[in-house]
Amino acid sequence: MSEQQLYELHASICQTLANPKRLEIITHLRDGEKTVGELTEAMQISQANLSQHLALMRQKGIVVSRREGLNIYYRLSNPKIIKACDLMRQVLLENLESGAVLVETARA
Repeated sequence: MSEQQLYELHASICQTLANPKRLEIITHLRDGEKTVGELTEAMQISQANLSQHLALMRQKGIVVSRREGLNIYYRLSNPKIIKACDLMRQVLLENLESGAVLVETARA
């Protein structure tokens, strides 16, 4: 695989994660697998909407699923996904904090 192809795959995964509902799904799955019903209830969205997000995340390899009886369970495919999201959240919070400091300095 070329470096350019790797950049394109990386961008594709980041694009998939660039959605608030998908980030929320990751948050709900950080402690382990959940059924579609559990996720629907926790997120207060329709099952159809949730299923669309999960299908895209499954296609990109972010989540995996298994069926047990009538239930479909989802879990994150790799625990490093949580670490990556946590790192980006820390960067965001640090940037917001420094932006707030700049605003306060400008007002003084």
